[in-house]
Amino acid sequence: MNEVIHLSDECRFVINLDGTQAVLAYELYDEQAGATSSNRRCNFNNTYVPPKLWGKGLAEKLVRHGLKWAKTEGFGIEASCWYVQKFLN
Repeated sequence: MNEVIHLSDECRFVINLDGTQAVLAYELYDEQAGATSSNRRCNFNNTYVPPKLWGKGLAEKLVRHGLKWAKTEGFGIEASCWYVQKFLN
């Protein structure tokens, strides 16, 4: 099943599997775009999959889910995480 769960209070998406957790973390902020307006930004800053869960496509599933959410919410998207950057290039 590998359901992606959004823990918005913790700014992360998770998949719980085999007693461990794969994680995509992010931070939200406003970037000033002039005297009267701002841009809401989402920076995906960390992806973690425990070694025993490698090779199951969990990181990709988390990133695709997170990017879709950020786009739907109208956030500008950034990635300081190298893995997420691969999806933006």
